[in-house]
Amino acid sequence: MKTIEVVAALICREDRFLICRRPVHKARGGLYEFPGGKVEPGETPQQALRRECLEELAVDTRIDCAIADVEHSYPELTIHLTLYRAVILQGEPRGLEHDDLQWIGAEHLNDFPFCPADVAFLDAIRKLYMPVCDP
Repeated sequence: MKTIEVVAALICREDRFLICRRPVHKARGGLYEFPGGKVEPGETPQQALRRECLEELAVDTRIDCAIADVEHSYPELTIHLTLYRAVILQGEPRGLEHDDLQWIGAEHLNDFPFCPADVAFLDAIRKLYMPVCDP
């Protein structure tokens, strides 16, 4: 099975970040994910992610550094998914391809069912965004 390159955005606003729920009629419907999609031929991952944010959310973004990546096999395909930090330059996110958008803090990650590939990013996000308390 061929591996497909996929990119996702960790879009932050203050101490929260954006998650999106897939519509029930799509694969993994009803599960949350970080916005993004497939890298098309001739695109860099950053170009693909900027395009996907425009198509899915109607926002223009600046794509920053990669935070984490994972390879995950679903029954119908294998993906190599890379999560990038992203900043909204223009627009307010709208659910053009998702049926719910939520701004959440890292402490609420366990409150939402995520797509299996995205689950691999949750620990990395917690390390970046959860406050550390010294005893």
